[in-house]
Amino acid sequence: MSAKNPLFSAAKPVIGMIHLEALPGTPAARRKVREIESLALREAKIYREEGVHGIMIENMHDTPYLRSEVGPEIVAAMAIVASAIKEASKLPCGVQVLAGANTEAMAVAHAAGLDFTRVEGFAFAHVADEGLIQASAAPLLRYRKQIGADCVQVWADVKKKHSSHAITADIGIGETAEAIEFMRGDAVIITGSVTGDPPQLADIRSAREHCRLPIYLGSGVTTQNLAKYYSLADGFIVGSYFKLDGLWSNAVDAKRIDSFMKKHALLAK
Repeated sequence: MSAKNPLFSAAKPVIGMIHLEALPGTPAARRKVREIESLALREAKIYREEGVHGIMIENMHDTPYLRSEVGPEIVAAMAIVASAIKEASKLPCGVQVLAGANTEAMAVAHAAGLDFTRVEGFAFAHVADEGLIQASAAPLLRYRKQIGADCVQVWADVKKKHSSHAITADIGIGETAEAIEFMRGDAVIITGSVTGDPPQLADIRSAREHCRLPIYLGSGVTTQNLAKYYSLADGFIVGSYFKLDGLWSNAVDAKRIDSFMKKHALLAK
């Protein structure tokens, strides 16, 4: 049975990704914060005009990522830009701070008035290309309580993409989703193994069997395969497919968003 998230008026909401330009202090940084904000607002405007139901902001151009923390310059820049996106879009908005900087993401969300964070390493450890990512549920939720951010939801990746899960190979997708619910997460995110890779149907079904939280698909959903996933998921986080030529690092493409949202509307009837 699907689980509806009270953040959204739409059933099975579509959340569009804004991948911020490289932020201050990172190797690829080349723009001032106000320039980064201007580009992000342009994409937020397109998303709103094309009818998406929410926006998620991410610092994906900040490669190589730090492990489980970022500096105050990243938090400050993301809070400024995120606040502008939230105000301009009038949509539910979330944030992820790579890689695994979950406390910092909560601080950004609280300061900017956002609605949710995307968290990696919430329950169980895994090995990412940045190194070992430890489980963060206990300190993160205590931090959320301390700063008065209880209204900020935590959406947790289940066996996150771009990572090795050999150390938890005896724990399935379903059991991990169950642990996220037990540890007071607000939603789970199922992905393929890499960016742009669609999830396995068996993984979604297993998560559904083991937990009652909303289940979002976080990679690889397209206009062409949406029908296959529609009945199984509670919402869709779309990044690569909404970009020019389907490449995550490109600007958003209104035509691609339009085709996806029209298919979504047909399936919702």
